[in-house]
Amino acid sequence: METSREAVLTSFTKAGYIADPQLATALSLMERLKRPLLLEGDAGVGKTEVAKSLATVLDCPLIRLQCYEGLDSQAAVYEWNYQRQLLAIKISENEHLSTTEREKHIFERDFLLERPLLQAISMETSPVLLIDEIDRADEEFEAYLLEVLSDFQISVPELGTIKATSIPYVILTSNGTRELSDALRRRCLYHYVDYPSEDKELRIVNARLPEIDQVLAGQIVRFVHAVRREDLRKKPGIAETLDWAAALVGLGVSDMAGDPETVHDTLMCLLKTREDQGQIPIEVVERLIGKVA
Repeated sequence: METSREAVLTSFTKAGYIADPQLATALSLMERLKRPLLLEGDAGVGKTEVAKSLATVLDCPLIRLQCYEGLDSQAAVYEWNYQRQLLAIKISENEHLSTTEREKHIFERDFLLERPLLQAISMETSPVLLIDEIDRADEEFEAYLLEVLSDFQISVPELGTIKATSIPYVILTSNGTRELSDALRRRCLYHYVDYPSEDKELRIVNARLPEIDQVLAGQIVRFVHAVRREDLRKKPGIAETLDWAAALVGLGVSDMAGDPETVHDTLMCLLKTREDQGQIPIEVVERLIGKVA
């Protein structure tokens, strides 16, 4: 991948992701400095899509580690294939091997199940490693991750230290549900991903739904931005905008002003809680359509 900001913008646009200049600069520096990139922002603003698009641009594998409370090394790094080990022990029962020789045999690399972190540093070609929603993981796992990201090597007691075959392109995402450690932030480049401007979101809709009528596309984007200004529990993200746009196109809506009931009935694509749906009754829909149509 060419690392100039302009080249990054162009390549991401071809991959279907509309990046802003600040994000393009962050991606460019991530490549130049070989540093992880931490993307922070509300859920639904397109953080995960950055990693997916980067893998498309680089034409390399995407390895995803989805974080959650209680995530441990067995799920994130490696574990032993106990069934194969037991089978190997059973097969070797008739062989005259010492206990040490048996242990050495069943703890060979062939019996190791690679989880995302080990898989990422073991590939011949650098993959994109997406560590998604790191803020959901425990602080203990975050501390363990620091060692992996600093040295790109993993210690397996039975095998020793496994050094990286290639250095992955690492993207971490956070929804800000808890404060990340200063140590993790120091090791990463940082970019805050905000909700897009109307112009940018319109470009995203056109890129993902090239067949959409331009009048309707503009109305959808303006309506979504108006909805985000309402007192909602969960603001609709870009994915919800695209789902809603696809639904309206599929139902044959070409102008919101002519079909406010369908607009209201399809808000299930935008609003994902009962409370938020109650905040936007048909009267509010008609008011907002009057502003955007």
